[in-house]
Amino acid sequence: MHTLITILHVIICLILILVVLLQAGKGASMGAVFGGSSQTVFGSSGPGGFLSRMTTGVAIVFMLTSFGLSYMASHKGSSLMEGAAKPVAQQTAPTPATAPAAPAQTPTPQSAK
Repeated sequence: MHTLITILHVIICLILILVVLLQAGKGASMGAVFGGSSQTVFGSSGPGGFLSRMTTGVAIVFMLTSFGLSYMASHKGSSLMEGAAKPVAQQTAPTPATAPAAPAQTPTPQSAK
C-alpha cells in the first residue's frame, strides 16, 4: 500500500508541475490585445478557468497523498528488522535428577606388610 501511494504521489507531482507550467503568466494578457486569444484550445475565455480548477484539484490530491505518506511513516515501526524472524528464547537444559547415593562402604583397613 505504501508503494502504491508513493507511485501515485510522484505521478501527481509531475502532473502538478505540468499544469502550473501550462498556466499563462500575468504578462500574457497583452497578447490578447492583438486578437490571439480567440484561437486558443480552451475557448475565448482563455485557459484561466480550466487550468486554475485543474491546479486546485491536483493540489488537493497532492496534499492528501502527502498526508497519507506522512501518517504511514509516523506509524511505521522504527526497527529495520521488524519483519525478521524473532530468535527462539534460549532454554536451559533440565538438570537430570541425581541418582540415590549408593550405600557407603566403609573402607577396610589394609594390612601392612
